[in-house]
Amino acid sequence: MSMFNSINVSASGLTAQRLRMDIVTKNIANVNTTRTPDGTPYRRQVVEFQTKDNNVSFSEYLTRNSEGSANSTGVEVSSIKNDTSPYKKVYEPGHPDADESGYVLMPNVDIATEMANMISATRAYEANVTALNGTKSMALKALEIGK
Repeated sequence: MSMFNSINVSASGLTAQRLRMDIVTKNIANVNTTRTPDGTPYRRQVVEFQTKDNNVSFSEYLTRNSEGSANSTGVEVSSIKNDTSPYKKVYEPGHPDADESGYVLMPNVDIATEMANMISATRAYEANVTALNGTKSMALKALEIGK
């Protein structure tokens, strides 16, 4: 893997994790949104990743890597999907969106899960920054050799 290729891989990871943090932030911000423009409660969103060379099977990639010829091109967001888990029902008879029984459909967002996802995305982002800084440091050391 060339030095520039490793920078590109780290950059793609940074971009993907930043988007993941943005989606988690959006989920947290809408934890109490009971009515969206389409009239339903907010539905939690989930980011899905894939490798940029997604046409390679895992076994083929593993074989290439064991032979030393694997050449990763990074990661990309394949989709942002709505979580299909059911909404939460909360008894709140005074709420404007309550049904005739007094129950309100609340978003399917769990703050603890979102915070865990935010920590995970932050750590992955930090790992990509560390890898990028390591690559940069190696490049600078290589340039010092010529002095």
